[in-house]
Amino acid sequence: MTRRGTIAAAGVLLAVLTACAGHETPNSQNPAAQPPPTAAGQAPEGQPARTPPGDHKPVPPGQIDATALPEGYPKKVWTEGDGKTVGVVAQEGGCGKASAEVAEQTPRRIVLLLVETTPSTPEMCTMDLRYPTVTVELEQPLGERTVVLKSEQRTS
Repeated sequence: MTRRGTIAAAGVLLAVLTACAGHETPNSQNPAAQPPPTAAGQAPEGQPARTPPGDHKPVPPGQIDATALPEGYPKKVWTEGDGKTVGVVAQEGGCGKASAEVAEQTPRRIVLLLVETTPSTPEMCTMDLRYPTVTVELEQPLGERTVVLKSEQRTS
């Protein structure tokens, strides 16, 4: 190939690569393309609505203290059956698994700890967020007590 041919081919290749470099796909890691945080009680955008079982009773927003949760974390809480089972929408991602624990039960409030446990050894994981429902069992029905939601990250 002549010198002019080599320069022309390099110029065409450079033009093609430059044209493709600015194109972003919907799955890119551009923060501006991320969905906005959700309102209390709603499933995050792009996620299916988390429907509690048929015999559930939603806990009123005024009875939920979610101030300790990170922004955008779901805040949907309900009771099932006789009121001793409390369900909540949790958040997990990648190799993480969500669970819930009753950290405190008093006559005025219960504290639910929403835990995401990730493996202690490095693994290949997806980069998605999931919003599973989890439940805990109380000693007494929830009644009018306040539900305090907190979150924690752990490794296994």
